[in-house]
Amino acid sequence: MKITPYLNFPGTCAEAFKFYAETLGGEITFIQTHGESPMKDMFGPEWKDKIMHATLQVGDHEIAGSDAPLHMFAKPAGFMVTINPKAPEDARRIYAAFADGGEVKMELQETFWTPLFAMVTDRYGTPWMISLEAELPK
Repeated sequence: MKITPYLNFPGTCAEAFKFYAETLGGEITFIQTHGESPMKDMFGPEWKDKIMHATLQVGDHEIAGSDAPLHMFAKPAGFMVTINPKAPEDARRIYAAFADGGEVKMELQETFWTPLFAMVTDRYGTPWMISLEAELPK
């Protein structure tokens, strides 16, 4: 079984996924606008360039997303997407990128379970936890 986070955006999915691909070192493997979909006649012209579905591959993991019609869009709540960089410089770089224009919930810092941990909601409204992959103390 595979579990894939599916993120919704209020019209900023393409921009967000480009940012995530650059920041996380991933690749957008699929992207389709509403105007390119078989359902294109179900949406008004203002939705033709909005994203119906996108998939981002980061290593062995995947994040999917789309633009939600505003009457169906809700700000993310009750979850965070967790990423576990292996190198401290990657944790610092990702944290800085997500914090730029975002909202820091917990500064990047040492904790009892990892040398670097942070919580931040990025400029697109996605909540993230960054936790450096490290062995837990015994």
